[in-house]
Amino acid sequence: MSADAMSQKRALRAELRERRRTLTQSERRAATEGITAQLTALVQRFGARSVSCYLSAVDEPNTRPFLNWAKQQGVRVLFPISRADGLLDWTTATPGEEEFISAYGVPEAVGEPLGPIAINDVDLIVVPAAAVDRSGMRMGWGRGYYDKTLGSMERCPPVYGVVFDGEFVDEVPRERHDEALDGVVTPTRTVDFSTRSGHRRRT
Repeated sequence: MSADAMSQKRALRAELRERRRTLTQSERRAATEGITAQLTALVQRFGARSVSCYLSAVDEPNTRPFLNWAKQQGVRVLFPISRADGLLDWTTATPGEEEFISAYGVPEAVGEPLGPIAINDVDLIVVPAAAVDRSGMRMGWGRGYYDKTLGSMERCPPVYGVVFDGEFVDEVPRERHDEALDGVVTPTRTVDFSTRSGHRRRT
């Protein structure tokens, strides 16, 4: 990737972080309600009985009400655990699970590691993102965990990124290893792409 494109990514990430910090409490509440409704409908649409989803940090779109709903419905949830080798491990959701803050400053679940290949058994993957563009490309926060995970899967289930409405943009800077998504979830809509799966759906 060119130095210019790398600087574009850094600048865009900084801008998006600042936007997230300045959201009001009412904006956050409305976004949480919308994200929960969109993710719930997505699980129901796919008939997913097992999903992977991250624990949202303070400034991220709030996934926790959705996760509570999933557990109440008996949906098996895998949480990501970052490893020193750049891969993601996984652990299952348990009642009253504990959390810790990782070295990257994000919450992760405390549980028995199931190994990186545990992700192969889920029906739907929900991933964080800094921004997603209209071609389906995801820009993460620069650590590369999800790109490595998704790029290594032979048969990948549908993958959806979660962002605030203003983070669904026309185009994001990209690198060769960046992985596309099947769709994006915002507080007001779910948009499906043909990038990964070859199927275009829109709700």
